[in-house]
Amino acid sequence: MLQIIGLVVLAAVVGILIAAALKPDNFRVQRQASIKASPDTIFPFINDLHKWTAWSPFEKLDPVMKRAFSGAEAGKGAVYAWDGNSRAGTGSMEITDTSPPSRLTMALNFTKPFKNNCVVDFTLEPQGDSTVVTWAMVGPTPFVSKIVHVLVNMDKMIGKSFDEGLANLKAVVEKT
Repeated sequence: MLQIIGLVVLAAVVGILIAAALKPDNFRVQRQASIKASPDTIFPFINDLHKWTAWSPFEKLDPVMKRAFSGAEAGKGAVYAWDGNSRAGTGSMEITDTSPPSRLTMALNFTKPFKNNCVVDFTLEPQGDSTVVTWAMVGPTPFVSKIVHVLVNMDKMIGKSFDEGLANLKAVVEKT
């Protein structure tokens, strides 16, 4: 009986390792929302990292999170660093490129609970009296992360936060 249990466990571990090896080397999470406002109205809420506290779902993860702003006041070179609890983690983001009011790119660097460097892109495309805002994140997937991705659907997990953030952004922008 113990041999059968051991073989089943071994087969499960081997299956997980094979599935992990077949995962891509990078992940991508992307969500969109339509906001009833022009790109010129929406862009400042993304381009000024001080304004993220009004809409980012990650701000709610730790009410006493330490925040530090440096670099430019807004736009390229603006930096936001945080140090929070185990849910919020520790890291920083820096706006590396902007094309107001249609695109913004950021370097997102996590240091705790795990190290990872990602690229975040926001694009704003006008459609009639609204704007489609796309929030995307791309990052490397080392083998250990691939194992986690076999067991946890990262697109759904991170995508849920992006959906919440875009809904918050929509509410804040449409209220102004």
